[in-house]
Amino acid sequence: MLKLSRPLLLLLAALTYLLGASISAYLGKSFQNLTFLLGLGGVVLAQLSMNLLAEAFRPHNEPMIEGETPAQKEALRSNLLYISYAALTACAMIAFLLYINQGLNLPTFIFLLLSLVLVVLYAVPPLRLLDRGFGELALAAHMAYVIPSIGFLLQAKENHRLLIMIAIPLTALTLAYFLILSFTSFPSDQKYQRATLLRRLGWESAVPLHHSLIIFAYVIFICSPIFGYSFLLIWPAFLTLPFAILQMLLLRHISLGGKPNWTLLTTTALAVFGLTAYFLTLTFWLR
Repeated sequence: MLKLSRPLLLLLAALTYLLGASISAYLGKSFQNLTFLLGLGGVVLAQLSMNLLAEAFRPHNEPMIEGETPAQKEALRSNLLYISYAALTACAMIAFLLYINQGLNLPTFIFLLLSLVLVVLYAVPPLRLLDRGFGELALAAHMAYVIPSIGFLLQAKENHRLLIMIAIPLTALTLAYFLILSFTSFPSDQKYQRATLLRRLGWESAVPLHHSLIIFAYVIFICSPIFGYSFLLIWPAFLTLPFAILQMLLLRHISLGGKPNWTLLTTTALAVFGLTAYFLTLTFWLR
């Protein structure tokens, strides 16, 4: 159960939420502790539901755990559904408490609703984007755009161009990370005919897409003065640039037929996404 909940994604969701709240603090908005904690609980529960529902509605030909019996599989599926429904119910209660505590303005309500919509579209049939080749895109958008937007809007009450300037390149880095994970699971995805983004695009298109996402993210960061913000504010994001270059070189090596080092590649991709979010969060809090 713990493995299927994907705790690493829950931690990353908490980090991106903290990033959104830190941008609000940098802009001088008053920080509300209770609202922050309620929102943090809500986004983590929403991400938990997203992860567990994806497993609960997994096609019947795919095993959830090694060596499972049909009875064990059905029992696990039922438990995952119960926990997911409980988490979504808790999210609704948190939204209600937020409304009572401070009132939810329209932008905040829209992003809370968007989070719920993405959870359902990602994991639940009949749409289930996870089985249509768009699961990675929905997951990246939820974690790197919607969740930090919720963290920001709960504190600032209105949208801001700085949030957009940070969230868009971070979403690109997140999508690149999930694309790398698809490369590592490609043999299994082929076996069970999973419609991942990689299988939909093919290796020939997916590798250039991955590189383009990395380059796009850092180009947006370096263009921060165009958006009215000094490069000195954004420069910590470039501390992860060596990891990003290594990530592209490793994938290129594999695409040319070289021996893959999946552990190093996935660790590097995680570092690019996670450390970029962490360094930016730290910068906004300290300033």
